This record gives sequence, structure tokens and C-alpha cells, in this order.
Amino acid sequence: MGILPIACEMRTPEHVAYTPAPDIVHEAAGHAPILADPEFAKHLHAYGEVARKAIFSTRDLALYEAILALSVTKEDPASTPKQIEEAQARLDQAVAALDYVSEAQELARMNWWSVEYGLVGTMDNPKIYGAGLLSSVSEGYNCLGPEVKKLAFTIDCIKTSYDITKPQPQLFVTPDFPTLTKVLDEYAQTMAFKIGGLEALKKAKRAGTVVTTQFDSGIQISGVVGEYFVDDNQSDPLRKVTYLKINGPTQLAYGDQEIKDQGPEYHQEGFSTCIGKLKGLGKSPADLSDHELQSLPRLVFESGIEVEGKLKSTTKKDGRNIILSFENCTVRMGEKILFNPEWGMFDLACGEAITSVFGGAADRGRYLKATGGFKQPPAKPKTNATPENLELATYYAKVRELRESKVSGEALLQQLESIYSAVTTQYANDWLLLMELLELNSKHKLQAKWEKPARDRLQQIAQKDQEVGKLVSRGLKLIA
Repeated sequence: MGILPIACEMRTPEHVAYTPAPDIVHEAAGHAPILADPEFAKHLHAYGEVARKAIFSTRDLALYEAILALSVTKEDPASTPKQIEEAQARLDQAVAALDYVSEAQELARMNWWSVEYGLVGTMDNPKIYGAGLLSSVSEGYNCLGPEVKKLAFTIDCIKTSYDITKPQPQLFVTPDFPTLTKVLDEYAQTMAFKIGGLEALKKAKRAGTVVTTQFDSGIQISGVVGEYFVDDNQSDPLRKVTYLKINGPTQLAYGDQEIKDQGPEYHQEGFSTCIGKLKGLGKSPADLSDHELQSLPRLVFESGIEVEGKLKSTTKKDGRNIILSFENCTVRMGEKILFNPEWGMFDLACGEAITSVFGGAADRGRYLKATGGFKQPPAKPKTNATPENLELATYYAKVRELRESKVSGEALLQQLESIYSAVTTQYANDWLLLMELLELNSKHKLQAKWEKPARDRLQQIAQKDQEVGKLVSRGLKLIA
């Protein structure tokens, strides 16, 4: 059982063929039907679990906001050419600023080339299953033709970028839905939450966003990765990092639940801790007994870092120490002071290895509540209504009412003729409603006297716009 967040807006008539912004047609005609397939639904759930662990960068956030702004601006009928140009320029700048491809970007590409724009079957006879294709009158019709390149769906799809506002020049074909999950798992094995250690921490450092670093003891530290020390003599990649500093608000958690009094309100200015085994003992502070904790004058790590202070409290989980809290504490490495007693309580997160690093905070709800979450401007209410099309919308509504009613024969013919007269007088370039009128005329065999003038008018409109011309031609074939 799951929840699929959806868009509730409706595309404008100008974007019937392809909308740059997701809408209710995309959700209902694109995502909803294919979710009935158990294997696909299983894949989508697995994708969600993997994606929530992905590390995203500050550049990703800027790109996301730019794409959103452009798609909304293009779909808004009140937008001016200058506003669209400015939104496009903002996106171009965001794309140019991307200096590397993050895990979040790679997973977004995989999702785009599967869930949104995927084909399934054989390379020479694929079928559409991607929601973006299923909900696009234009692209769904053209994508199976030879002008769109077909590629086998493999992990290499993450190397292909995309433009959300334009039809795609290539598509990826999966032989079946279980293959999607297989490729997803193949990629997941390369992600920071799976590999852990120094390489995972490097990804987090480069991203510059909130991540969670998890130790072998189970303690989770959420915040922006800052400085860290590395033992080059250590062969185990999970144990190379000996000291970790987190910048800004930090959360300590266990099992994705914030530990009491260890949230970002308490650790507002950051957090630091030592990692590794203790010198002469061959074990981490997580495995020290209560007697050892009381008898040791100070903790000396194999890395050379020393922690000296009065043990105030111990936090245990599942029989292991996960936090040792010291007062009047000094942490040093040789002559370098890493923590001063004046800074307050020193909370040592216990562990000897970094087993996982994943995007976002461990207890996301509490972290976002404490820090204010992502700062985004208030959403502008979306509408495709304009003073020019408000009355036209009432005619569309009337046609729908007639379509769903039991009105027929002469009574239906008179009402359709009234609508035809009003629309052709007031809305010279509207073609979609003419198509609906012709379809109802054909369905009910009304033989309306305005049938030929309506067809002639459609041909005139079609000659003004190549894309509209294709839709008119296909519509008339369906009516026939």
C-alpha cells in the first residue's frame, strides 16, 4: 500500500499535445493505469526506497527550482514572452553551474527514462508504459517512429540527461518490468548509503547538503559534512576516517529516530566526534563496559586523538554505548585542540567504522521542523483561466454536459448548433471544441448543416500551425 502524490492542475488548450508541467491528465492517463501492474508497482516502491537515500547537491536544488519555474511559466497563459525568456535563462544558468552529476541527478535520469519515458518489449516492437508518453497526445504518437532512437535500458541510462520542456530524441526499452528493479539494484550498490566509508563521505562533502553519516554502532549523525581526518595507513575503507566535523544544525539519531535532547536545537552550531578503536584496547568506545568507562582516565584512540574530561552520562542502545557525554572536556590531536572545555558538553558518538552515508536527515520530520526545512517561496496558485477563455470554458462544460446526458435527436442538434455559432463567432482559432462538436455529430448521426463549414474551418486553422495540423488530421481520422 502506498501513496502517489499527484498534480491537480489542467493543461491549457495550447498545450494539449505536450505540457511542460505535470497535470491531472498526466497523472490519470499516465501514472494511474500502469500502477495496476504488480511488477511495475513493486519497482516504483523499490525506487522510492532507494531515491530517499540519494545524496543531492546544492546545485541540484537550484536546478530543480529553475525547471519548476520554467515549466510553470510556460504553462501559465498570463506569462509574457519576456517572463518565459527569463525563466529559460535561469534554467540555462542552473544547468551551466552543474560541475558534477550527483546520485540524485543520476536517479532522476533513471526515473525519467523508465517511469516517465520508458518503453517495454523488444527493440523492434516496443510498447509505451512511461507516464510522460502515455499522457502526451503528440509524443505518445510519434515516439515509436524511426526518428526517435531506441536504446536498451541498462545502468548506462544515468549518463543521458534530458530536457523536461521538450520531446525526447531517444528512449530506452526494457524487456520487462523486473529488469527495471534489477538495474535499480545494480545502481544502488554504488551509492554512498551502500558503500559507506571514506568514498561515501567524499560524496557528501562535495554535495554540501544535509546528509546522515551512520556508524557501525547504529548512531546516526545528520548535518552538513565539514572537516574530517583520514588515516592513510588504514587499509579498510570503512575505517579510514578518524575524526568527523559537521557544520550547522546537527541531529543525533538511532534507527531513524532523533535521540532525546540530541536534536538540531541543541547542536545548533555543529558537532564533532572521533571514530575508531581505542589504543591498547582494540575496541571502540561503543564496546566499553561501565567499569572501563569509570576507570579510564582518558580515551586515547589509535589515531592519536585524545579525549579527556569527566564522563557525565552514557546513552546506550541495544546493549552498546552510542553517546558518551563529557563535561570539562578537551579533545586534542598532538598540539592541535579539537574541542575546548569552554564550548560546553562534548558528546562523543561511538563507533569505529562509517557503514553508511545517505541524503537528508535520519529523523527528517523533526530535523525539518527544527530548522525550518527547505526555504521556498509561497506557491503561486495555478490556473489556466484568462479573461479571454472564461466564456469559452463554459461552452466546453456545456458540451461535456451534453455528452453525458440523454439528450439526442433534434434537441441535441439544436444545442450543438447554438454552441457552434457562438464559438465560431467569438473564438476564431479554437479547434478542439470544433472537433468535439463534429465527433458528437458523427456519433449521433445528426447530419448537421454546419458539418462541412466546421471541417473547412478546421483545415484553415490547421494550416496556421504544423503541430495543430497533425492533431486535427488524426482527430478527423478517429471521427471517420
